[in-house]
Amino acid sequence: MQYTSIRPGQVWLDTNGNRIQAHGGSIMAIGDTFYWYGENKEKTRPDNGIWHWGVRCYTSKDLYNWEDRGLIIPPEPDDPSSPIHPSKCMDRPHILYNRFTKKYVCWLKIMEKDGTQTETVLTASDILGPYTMVHRGLRPLGMSAGDFDLVCDPVDGKAYYYFERVHSELICADLTDDYTNVTGYYSTHFPLVQPPFVREAPAHFLRRGKHYLFTSGTTGYHPNPSEIACADTYHGPWTLLGDPHPFDTSRTSYNSQITSVFKHPGKKDLYIALADRWIPNLPTEGSEDFASGAQSRHTQTLFEYMFNPDPEIRQKCPVPFTAYDESLSHPNTSIADYVWLPIRFDGDIPYLSWEDEWRTEDFA
Repeated sequence: MQYTSIRPGQVWLDTNGNRIQAHGGSIMAIGDTFYWYGENKEKTRPDNGIWHWGVRCYTSKDLYNWEDRGLIIPPEPDDPSSPIHPSKCMDRPHILYNRFTKKYVCWLKIMEKDGTQTETVLTASDILGPYTMVHRGLRPLGMSAGDFDLVCDPVDGKAYYYFERVHSELICADLTDDYTNVTGYYSTHFPLVQPPFVREAPAHFLRRGKHYLFTSGTTGYHPNPSEIACADTYHGPWTLLGDPHPFDTSRTSYNSQITSVFKHPGKKDLYIALADRWIPNLPTEGSEDFASGAQSRHTQTLFEYMFNPDPEIRQKCPVPFTAYDESLSHPNTSIADYVWLPIRFDGDIPYLSWEDEWRTEDFA
């Protein structure tokens, strides 16, 4: 099938006719080619013990039609101790190109069975690999590090690492010159007590000298209202601007979670929010409760009580935990879809409006 547009939330096939598997992904432009990489979930099914099957990459000339270039970081199924064993919860690969070392540097979030979250860092001379592991079990700043984004300043090449200090706050840390570790200098932002309030899935972009950061609440795979914040520097301070999905009555960020923002290099002001739709059937399952936002509020209340440090309060949750809630906590991520939308601006305020279909050609 030949695509001529982006169709958010619809099944997206590669040039071989297979579902694209690049979840929690990002895009990098190299020359006239776009590289889209992310988690490969092709073998993942609820409760089959396979969280991922490596990091997959696709290439395109138009952002519509994507050629499968295979696994750039394959799993290591024969080594249960490996951080990229298929059973390990590997999420959100991010790659930066270091113009000083001439290396591509990839960071992977690894969630261990005990709940500890660490980073695995790999490098390669080509974005398609092969990658060599340089760090495993890395605890940046001695912290349990969750969802993250990597950012490189376009002028001086200095790099930054935004991550969720698990169930606590958001951290911005300076990276070392080779981008494989943190220097020790960092700043803290959005300190919050517990899920669902804690901010995760940071996605940074820079526009006209302003720094912007999308974040998500913490409700597992169930989507929730995003937030957008702005600042004058990488380290803030950040000013909250509200939910960037102001027209979404379901309070689920159009049933998606933003993973990164891509600035189109051939367009003057086209920034694309890349998001995963982890539970495509959520509107059908939720019925009117989904459209009104009632299902989202129900889930957020569950998480508020489930993660309360006081056991007596945890027992007093005003909404019941149902079989429906359990099914949503273990979705079939192999059939997750993608929601790509152009970021609109009201002055300096970014927002996302729903588009059934859109084309990059419509932007100058």
